Amino acid sequence: LKPLEAERILTIAARLTPRAFATGIHGRMWQQGWQRRGRDRRPLPCIQRHHEDGGADAVVKVNRLAPEGVNLYVKLEYFNPLSSVKDRLALAIIEAAEASGELKPGGTVIEATSGNTGIALAMVCAQRGYKFVAVIAASFSVERRKIMRMLGAQVVVTPAPLGGTGMVQKAEELAAKHGFFLARQFESEANAAYHKKTTGPEILEAFARAGLKLDYWVTGYGTGGTFTGTGEAIRAGSPGTKIILSEPKTAPLVTSGKPQERKEVLGKFGAPAASHPEWKAHPIQGWTPNFIPKVCEDGLKQKLHDEVILVDGKESMETAINLAKKEGIFCGVSGGATVLAALEVCKKAPKGANILAMVPDTAERYMSTPLFEAIEAEMNSEEKALFDSTPLGK
Repeated sequence: LKPLEAERILTIAARLTPRAFATGIHGRMWQQGWQRRGRDRRPLPCIQRHHEDGGADAVVKVNRLAPEGVNLYVKLEYFNPLSSVKDRLALAIIEAAEASGELKPGGTVIEATSGNTGIALAMVCAQRGYKFVAVIAASFSVERRKIMRMLGAQVVVTPAPLGGTGMVQKAEELAAKHGFFLARQFESEANAAYHKKTTGPEILEAFARAGLKLDYWVTGYGTGGTFTGTGEAIRAGSPGTKIILSEPKTAPLVTSGKPQERKEVLGKFGAPAASHPEWKAHPIQGWTPNFIPKVCEDGLKQKLHDEVILVDGKESMETAINLAKKEGIFCGVSGGATVLAALEVCKKAPKGANILAMVPDTAERYMSTPLFEAIEAEMNSEEKALFDSTPLGK
């Protein structure tokens, strides 16, 4: 961690509730948003500070998994208030809707989500007094539904075979029928704009403070907001950085070069009209829905990326487990997938190169998924033998 040292912060602060999170950390950090009229409630959208002895870091060095001769870092977005990168876009979309007048006091927000965006929107809506309805496909982990419901959201579950386009269409139908505000995470300009304003500058400032050159930046895509917004900021502030985009081998939508069919919904164009022809089911939840989001396409049209790397779903899960066991980085499958792509970059990067990979969320969102399939709850034979090595409980 030493190359990325800065002012020390309290480890416990990263896991506190939003209000305590705001008052528990001081210094030069993001102080924007999260404020309801008449109330001073400002949890920080992200942690940007680092320290050298572990704890609540946003950017950390991978010590054991990376090959010798190169430096691999990860940006841990699970230190956001509700533990994922999607906290950013949720705040951005709600603030933009409030400013435009589309979302009025006491209104209802609806969105199609694989889970993290829904959790983030449920949090922001709970804080600001809005109702929230999440539409989620049955294929996504059940703990995500429970978290959203605990945050006060209603959760509508669509059949798994309908995929991402099915939950999007259901959200569109419900918004049209009931007059709900449709968040449109996959099309909203506020999504990428917020990453351009926050995530990108955070990365550039972190490496500048440490006196390091950022040679490669690696990301996957869900909505494409991180890729497009952060990519724009990095391209402008560090033109020599190579931007690597990744997607599943079984769903090479961008790699195929085939266009995404789109349609107009509620007066706005850009929503997916059908599933992309190259999509097949994959286990990397939150990554690569069965269509190319318009926000992602905006970045593709700008040619922000230098390369696309395809990754295997099973290997992505193995990488996530290795990050936990060997690095203490407790991330979801999407984080494992991004780091897997970054490890491919490491193999061909020149000596001394600095590579940064995005880690979108925490492994706690995947407890009921195949990621934890081999993780037993009961004692194994070695643990039983250890238990029996002393008298208590025999």
